[in-house]
Amino acid sequence: MLIKTFGSTIIGIDAITITVEVNISRGAQYYLVGLPDSAVKESQHRIHAALANSGYRWPGKGITVNMAPADLRKEGSAYDLTIAIGVLAASDQIAKDKAGDYLIMGELSLDGGLQPIKGALPIAIEARKQGFKGFILPKENAKEAAIVNDLDVLGAETITEVIDFFNGKLILKPTVVNTREEFYSSLSMYEFDFSDVKGQENIKRALEIAAAGGHNVILIGPPGAGKTMLAKRLPSILPPLNLYEALETTKIHSVSGKLAKDTSLISVRPFRSPHHTISDAGLVGGGTYPHPGEISLAHNGVLFLDELPEFKRTVLEVMRQPMEDRIVTISRAKMSVEYPASFMLVASMNPCPCGYYNHPEKDCSCAPGIVQRYLNKISGPLLDRIDIHVEVVPVPFRELSDDRKSEKSEVIRERVVAARKIQEKRYEGSKGIYCNAQMTSKQLRQICRLNETGNVLIKNAMEKLSLSARAYDRILKVSRTIADLDSSEDIKPEHLAEAIQYRSLDRENWGV
Repeated sequence: MLIKTFGSTIIGIDAITITVEVNISRGAQYYLVGLPDSAVKESQHRIHAALANSGYRWPGKGITVNMAPADLRKEGSAYDLTIAIGVLAASDQIAKDKAGDYLIMGELSLDGGLQPIKGALPIAIEARKQGFKGFILPKENAKEAAIVNDLDVLGAETITEVIDFFNGKLILKPTVVNTREEFYSSLSMYEFDFSDVKGQENIKRALEIAAAGGHNVILIGPPGAGKTMLAKRLPSILPPLNLYEALETTKIHSVSGKLAKDTSLISVRPFRSPHHTISDAGLVGGGTYPHPGEISLAHNGVLFLDELPEFKRTVLEVMRQPMEDRIVTISRAKMSVEYPASFMLVASMNPCPCGYYNHPEKDCSCAPGIVQRYLNKISGPLLDRIDIHVEVVPVPFRELSDDRKSEKSEVIRERVVAARKIQEKRYEGSKGIYCNAQMTSKQLRQICRLNETGNVLIKNAMEKLSLSARAYDRILKVSRTIADLDSSEDIKPEHLAEAIQYRSLDRENWGV
């Protein structure tokens, strides 16, 4: 007897429906075909034990399982439940009339329990698109999949519950999530707040400008100056996610298996901080079977690279193209997948190997030329994509001991949101451009016009501070953001002057 059940596989961050055809005939052999990987091939042993421990039997006949389309590789253990229900239906142990109405996914434990799967959200979206009545999956993933409306999401804890459901002995109640209520209830729930930071007002100002214009930023300073502490608080002043961004971000984390237990929707901007020993594939994505990397997990949020010069140069270089295109393409012989990668880069570094170059109190112990060699670990093209360079100095004791509360992230965020609204209106006719950091060279000449005073100021700055040529465009972009924060239509000399001070590493005598 032939029975068809349905599962799904993930390509990129989207799902494709897989038809599992189970045919039982004479014989005693078990055949699993359709390009399964090792984890799928091992499913027979898990299913056999799970059925035996749940009071059901493995048919003692010839069984052929085909997973179509047969030319698409099937990975992981999430097809256990799909195959098990097909085998039970084909051997008349469960009613077969409803088996094809539901998309079924789940990994089986040997005792019949259901283990969580990856990619429940994109699978649920595909199930609704394909017109399935419902989606049966492990209970731990039910809230995540229930974001999708007009689809019965049925969470189960054991295979026995699923069998009883198909036999009409048990009613599985659909999991219901009010997507908008869930989204708005935790929209501003950030663990860290700028009100906790003592002093560092100039750094807070630089991060506010970076958030307002979507600018990448690098913090240079000695150990213990507060670089990491400040970076962790940046997501709390970024504009809140909209519902579309939240769904897209949740899909990426769902595919990677990074969603917290019983989480349905990511409603705060992600903050990713990979260790400097990370590989190329770990950062941008890839592997034998492609998966999202840290830059995609930071999509719509912040990617923080602590101790930037300690990262392998090859790792940093592969990040350059995604920073420009805001998408990363992973190509393999038989397939090519795309992952979104629109993130804000925040990097931090010591000014030299010992950490005390330019320190106001401690002397640098590095030999001549070591500082410049240390900085040369970061390539010019990568630095060219970082708009704001700011030096962080240690906080004096009088500021550390001050009991007065600093400005809250909520207040700073209001100014950032107001500036972003100005930019949204400015770029509404430009596809793929939403903030000042993304403007093209042509737009730069049109939008960032300077008056005579401004031209003289930037000319003098370029000459006296020995700024490199690449600093010019970056200064104009940052000054445009400062003007937006000031609700000014024109870039004034004071906006330009403030932007000039955020190009520390472009000074030709810096690190000499």
